[in-house]
Amino acid sequence: MMTQRTSMDWMLKDLASGVPQTRHVIVLSADGLCVAQHGAETDTADRLAAACAGLQSLAGAIAAELPQSGSGGRMRLVVIEMDGGFFYLMAAGDGSYLAVLADEGVDAGLMGAQMRGLVARMGEHLSSPPRHDGLPE
Repeated sequence: MMTQRTSMDWMLKDLASGVPQTRHVIVLSADGLCVAQHGAETDTADRLAAACAGLQSLAGAIAAELPQSGSGGRMRLVVIEMDGGFFYLMAAGDGSYLAVLADEGVDAGLMGAQMRGLVARMGEHLSSPPRHDGLPE
């Protein structure tokens, strides 16, 4: 199953090439495993995926504080602006996330639209089943 996921790397290229100033695009499981990437070395993608897992967990804890009934504490999108660029983390499939690191001049509206479009087109393929004993099922 993971071999099939790594073939998604080329699909992420469309997002990167469609939004100028995009540096790295990764897809990760909820537990921080990089399952697809574009524009990042393997070590960089793995570090970003691990950091994203913690970030999505924190965002979920904050979302759970919203008084809306049935919200379930699900994080949908996190955007971080920092010196030199932006970081985007979007819920994708069930248990999967799409993360993008972009330079300062990125068009935020275009990035959001492209990410939503990619998630809509590939959502079922981006789902990541839970792992047991540290191994994929």
